[in-house]
Amino acid sequence: MGISIRKFVKNAIDEDNGRGDLFFDIAPKGRFTARVVAKDDGVLAGVKYARVLARAEKFDCKFLIKDGEKVRKGDVIAELEGKASILLSSERTFLNILQHASGIATSACRYSTLLEGSEVVLLDTRKTRPQLRNFEKYASRVGGAINHRLGLDDCLMLKDTHLKTISNLKEFVKIARKRISWVTKIEIECETFEQSVEAMEAGGDIIMCDNMTPEQIHQVSQYRDEHHSHVMLEASGNITEENIQNYLTSGVDAISSGSIIHQAVWLDFSMKFD
Repeated sequence: MGISIRKFVKNAIDEDNGRGDLFFDIAPKGRFTARVVAKDDGVLAGVKYARVLARAEKFDCKFLIKDGEKVRKGDVIAELEGKASILLSSERTFLNILQHASGIATSACRYSTLLEGSEVVLLDTRKTRPQLRNFEKYASRVGGAINHRLGLDDCLMLKDTHLKTISNLKEFVKIARKRISWVTKIEIECETFEQSVEAMEAGGDIIMCDNMTPEQIHQVSQYRDEHHSHVMLEASGNITEENIQNYLTSGVDAISSGSIIHQAVWLDFSMKFD
């Protein structure tokens, strides 16, 4: 993870600097101090990445608020010190990291708060921006979600598109068990009670109840409890802040929502020189 963060930060710096910051060579000499100030309420994330950026660009950075802590409009998030040329060339990348990550963490926190008091866990999805998955999944964790798959190698998931290519699900799962890692789970997406029963009988470890109503999922969970108690149930599909609590008594073990990440709105932070 450390290597990927350093690579991510380097690429972000290179992207913004291009052939070189035109202000760099004519910037005033000496050391300057600055503050990062919150202009929105939310949950802070991105500190782990921002610290790597500060080390790479060789300026001092002291965070007054930690990853996962609440921030309020007007809060000073961090105090910076360094050459004007360095602070100013790093400003946008530094802020983008914090704003983007904090937006996702804030979104995840809102969802996870709605599940408090239950045993149901909140999952994110693979609906992430290309090349930003580790970063966005990290921000989701900071906000209180648990990562679903980080990639196709985490778990064998058979979605509706996969199932269209499989003629005999039970035989396919039997073959898969001999090919994938012994500790790897198989998750099967289902849209009806009948599909869920077939998937459990075929040997699925996790049943994704996709776009099912809470009432339909409750029927699936009752069957699971009676016949395949080891199977985990996940509710997915059009889960929003407005309806997520409707699923808490359906019998699911987890609820996943892609909107935690892809609908998150950045928080607004700014850098102010003293």
